Amino acid sequence: MKIFCVTLFFCFSQSYGWDYKKKLFPSDFRFGVSTSAYQIEGAWDEDGKGESIWDRYVHTHPEVIADGWNGDNATDSYHLYKRDVEMLRELGVDHYRFSISWPRVLPNGHINTINEKGLQYYDNLLDELIKYNIAAMVTMYHFDLPQRLQDLGGWTNPEIIQWFEDYARVLFDRYGHKVKYWITINQPDVCFDAYGGNKMAPAVDLKGTGDYVCVKNMMLAHARAYRLFEKEYKSRSEVNAKLGLSVSINWFDAPDYSTSENEELELYRAFSFGLYLHPIWSESGDFPPSVKKAVAKNSKAEGLSKSRLPELTAEEIKMLKKSADFIGMNHYTTFFVNKTESGVRSGLPYSFPDIEVHVSQSDKWLPSKSAWLKGVPYGLYKSLLYLNRVYNRPPIFITEHGWSTDPGLHDTSRINMMREYSRGLLFSLEDGTDLLGLTVWSLMDNIEWTAGTSERFGLYEVDFDSPEKTRIPRVSAHYYKHMIHSRIVDEDWKLKNLDMSISNRRQKILANKKTEL
Repeated sequence: MKIFCVTLFFCFSQSYGWDYKKKLFPSDFRFGVSTSAYQIEGAWDEDGKGESIWDRYVHTHPEVIADGWNGDNATDSYHLYKRDVEMLRELGVDHYRFSISWPRVLPNGHINTINEKGLQYYDNLLDELIKYNIAAMVTMYHFDLPQRLQDLGGWTNPEIIQWFEDYARVLFDRYGHKVKYWITINQPDVCFDAYGGNKMAPAVDLKGTGDYVCVKNMMLAHARAYRLFEKEYKSRSEVNAKLGLSVSINWFDAPDYSTSENEELELYRAFSFGLYLHPIWSESGDFPPSVKKAVAKNSKAEGLSKSRLPELTAEEIKMLKKSADFIGMNHYTTFFVNKTESGVRSGLPYSFPDIEVHVSQSDKWLPSKSAWLKGVPYGLYKSLLYLNRVYNRPPIFITEHGWSTDPGLHDTSRINMMREYSRGLLFSLEDGTDLLGLTVWSLMDNIEWTAGTSERFGLYEVDFDSPEKTRIPRVSAHYYKHMIHSRIVDEDWKLKNLDMSISNRRQKILANKKTEL
C-alpha cells in the first residue's frame, strides 16, 4: 500500500484510535536544541583563536558560499552567548547541544599551545547554562579542524587519532564536572564530502581513498576518546556523564515503498550509516561485511593489490565495540534508492565511490528551502524501527532534526513538520524504542556552511544585517515551547495572540533601529 508523507500517521491514528492530545512524552524524555561553533560563534580570529579549515576554505574560495555570508561573524555568539541562553530559557529546553571549536582552545591543534581565553569562553557559557539548570551536550568536533593539522594531512594522517585524544583530555579535564552529555564527532560521513569531494572543507578530492582513510581515523579517534573517558572520567563524573557519536541516519526506501528488503537498499544503508554504527553496536564489530566486500571487489577490478577501504586490526575492532553510551541520531529526510547503471543523481547527497544506485525523492513530498530536504515523517519512525531490529534496541538520542525555510517569522511549514515527525517519535516510544530525547536543529538561524544564510533552520530568526545580530522568536519557537511544557503533539494549538506579540516585538526593534540612526 502506498502511503505518502503527512498522511501516514493520520492513517495510523484512524486505524488504532490513538488520541495524540492525550499521549504524553515520558517525564524523563529530554527536549533541546542544537548549534555548532563555526555556524554561530563568529570572532573567527579573536582572542588567540587559530585558523580552522573552514576559515581557510571560505577565505580562499568565497565563491562557494551561496549568498556570500561566511562564519567570520556568524551570529556573534562569542559575544552574545548570554542572549543565547536567554532564548533557551524562553523555550524551556532541558539541554543545549553546542560544539567546542578545536582551534579556539588549541590554536595549532596541539596541546603544547593552549588558549586560555578560548577555554574561558566555554566556561562562561557552561556556567550560564548551569545557572539555569540547562544540561550541556557538548560536541568536540563539528567540522572545524585546526588548519595547522590539515597542513599535516588532517583526518588522513593516522597521527590525528592521538591528537584528538589529547584534545579530548583537555576538554574532560576542564569541563568534565560541567557536561552531562558528550559527542565526540558529528557526522563522520562528512569524510565523503570533505576528503572524497569538494562540498565541504577542506575539499580535498581524493574520492575512493582519502574518504575511507578519513572514516577509519575518525572512528578510531572516537574510540580512543571514549576509552579515555571510560577509564579516567566516567566513574568519577559528578553529573553521571555519557558519551556518544552523532551519525547522519536518514531513511532510504524503495521507490514502490516495498516492505521487502533488497540488496541495493541494504548496501546503501551500510555505506550511509552502517560504516559508523556496525563497528560499535553490532555483535561482530568491524566495518559492515557488505561494504568490505564491495570495496574489495572494485579495488581488485581496478588492479590494486589490496582494498581501498583500510582494514581494522583485531585490537582496533575490540576498541571500537561498545565505544558509546548512546547513538546520536541526526535525521532530516528520506530518499528512494534503486539500482541504475548511470550512478547517483546529481544535486542530492550521499554519493559513494563503490556503489552505483539512483537516488531520488518524490515530488509528492513537501519541499523545504534546501534542495535535499523534503518532509517525509514516516522516515524517522522507520529509521528507529530499523535501528531497533539491527542493533538490538540501542539507546538513541536525536541530536539533530530540523527544517529549512525562507526568512520570516510565520513558519507554518516548520510547525507542521515538527508535529508530524514528533508523532513518529511517539509511535517509536510506544514500540519500545529506548529514545532519550529530541534536539531540534537549530536554536537560531546560522551560517549553513556553503549555503550561507540562504537556508534558515532557526526557531529564532536572526537579523544578520544588524550589528546586534538581533534574534526574534518565530512562531515555531512558541509551538516548541508549548510542546516542551505540555509534552504532547497538540493538533489544536493556535497562534492566539502570538501574531500580535511577534508583530509588536519586530516593530519595536525596527523603531529602536531608526532611533539609533
